[in-house]
Amino acid sequence: MEYTRLGSSGLQVSAVVLGCMSYGVPERGAHPWSLPEEESRPFVQRALEQGVTTFDTADVYSDGTSEEIVGRALADFARRDEVVIATKVFNRMRPGPNGAGLSRAHVMSAIDDSLRRLGTDHVDLYQIHRWDPETPIEETMEALHDVVKSGKARYIGASSMWAWQFAKAQHTADLGGWTRFVSMQDQYSLVQREEEREMHPLCLDQGVGVIPWSPLARGKLTRDWDDTTARTETDQFGGTLYRQREDADRQVAAAVATVAEARGVSRAQVALAWVRQQEVVTAPIVGATKMQHLDDAVASVDLWLTDDELDALESPYVTRENEGF
Repeated sequence: MEYTRLGSSGLQVSAVVLGCMSYGVPERGAHPWSLPEEESRPFVQRALEQGVTTFDTADVYSDGTSEEIVGRALADFARRDEVVIATKVFNRMRPGPNGAGLSRAHVMSAIDDSLRRLGTDHVDLYQIHRWDPETPIEETMEALHDVVKSGKARYIGASSMWAWQFAKAQHTADLGGWTRFVSMQDQYSLVQREEEREMHPLCLDQGVGVIPWSPLARGKLTRDWDDTTARTETDQFGGTLYRQREDADRQVAAAVATVAEARGVSRAQVALAWVRQQEVVTAPIVGATKMQHLDDAVASVDLWLTDDELDALESPYVTRENEGF
């Protein structure tokens, strides 16, 4: 495993981040494909054994049970100062006023709830899950700054939003003398590259690390395009993605298969290697519900694609609208 700094910050993360959305009580929340605790723990343990030190979850995943499961597993299998724990705030966690969003009221209660579920006194990276149009960004940035200064989070990050919104948030932090975001978690893969237009140049210019979600396009780049899984049949959010340019996407997926066959490696390794070779990317976030998923992610760190392979993978892409936020 390789390790790298998250943007221009001092925080070191593993070259692969284990995404933990698939670990949680299946009956809780909107992820019926989630693995229960006894099935989730081996993935955390295996990741640690393979050198993965960075784990990404969110308060909303399986109604908080993802944080609980991941927190207990990390406490059993690792020392706290040897791992990087990232979680997120924004989505609704309870009914009624102040149960969602990025108000000071919700941020301050949400961080305490996440720490309790994770069983730790701090998270390494606290991320806003989406942009909150109903809360002044000044209120959000000051609240996040206070979370950092209280010692409850070491760094803060953001997730999918428009580049102008991210620039506004960073500028607001500068004006207030508050903590800046060190990372952007956005959707980025061979079939969704629209962030290359504005967000990624902004991140490069500002020294912000990029940790993409869905680098395998919800697994569609790892198998024949029309193949389905239990998750694809029940993932309501995932069902809204990758529908704009399906003919072009099929060609991209076919190119991944061709390169993988020629190299004698899995399609997942090829698709992840492409993401990792992009200058702006710090580390992709990869979910795993089978051990092979994790093994492929780790193996991709050692795969370097040639210029001809990169061209073959990139040339079928057709521009589309951004999506996922």
